[in-house]
Amino acid sequence: MFDAIKSFVADLASGEKQAGDLADRDLRVVTAALLIHAATVDGNMSDAEGDTLRSLLKQRFDLDDVAAGALVDQGADADDKAVDLYRFTHLLNGSLDEKDCLRMIEMMWTVAYADGAATAFEDNLIWRVADLLGVSSTERIALRHRAAAARAGGA
Repeated sequence: MFDAIKSFVADLASGEKQAGDLADRDLRVVTAALLIHAATVDGNMSDAEGDTLRSLLKQRFDLDDVAAGALVDQGADADDKAVDLYRFTHLLNGSLDEKDCLRMIEMMWTVAYADGAATAFEDNLIWRVADLLGVSSTERIALRHRAAAARAGGA
């Protein structure tokens, strides 16, 4: 299993993984990598962002704590090796429908707002990912407001 993940990360970094080839395991790693990137783009991952990220992965993929922790490690490795966002979003575009693309952006906003407010770095990242996934500005902003309102209501 670990060798398969290492191979996936290597294929992702080299550009050999193609859209439409995304297996469930690969989808999980790409999702985790984008969420980790959202949590760390401003220079640090707060405890709240880390907890939210793990919770989202557990909920989205029906994982237990151990599996979510392993997925976070795999996603961090993929994020560290990635040279750009396009490789991730290109793979997602070939595998996700519009609803799932919206879900991805909403999860990124949820991570960004986990520590109380989204930074300019997080805003820019999510704007770029949304654009690459074909999520409109109107939808991106609505998802941002929904994540901010959920954070304010749950704080």
